Amino acid sequence: MGLHTVTTTDQIGVGQMKAFTVEEEKILLYHLSDGFFATQSSCTHMFANLAKGKLLEDCKVQCPLHRARFNIRTGEVIDWANFPPGIQLLNVVRGEKPLKTYKVVVEGNDVKVEI
Repeated sequence: MGLHTVTTTDQIGVGQMKAFTVEEEKILLYHLSDGFFATQSSCTHMFANLAKGKLLEDCKVQCPLHRARFNIRTGEVIDWANFPPGIQLLNVVRGEKPLKTYKVVVEGNDVKVEI
């Protein structure tokens, strides 16, 4: 447990995201206009890789599989899985669950994540 350097500030441009493995935790690091943020890298619905999803405006990430959307800063569910039509039937079994978030610290040029 502690802070782990995962990258440098110049390796991920604003509006981009990149996956890393830190202490066996798969995380997704985001560079937003107001700084760096990190969440788990798998969607909490069916565990799809969020790095293959879309980084949306208003600090959201969208899952590539069933289009669940999450707030990057808090991990909060914005929209639960809703595509393709009928996937909502599975949502009875796979209820809404927020993403795990991680504290990010920038020291000089180093981007560190607390695991």
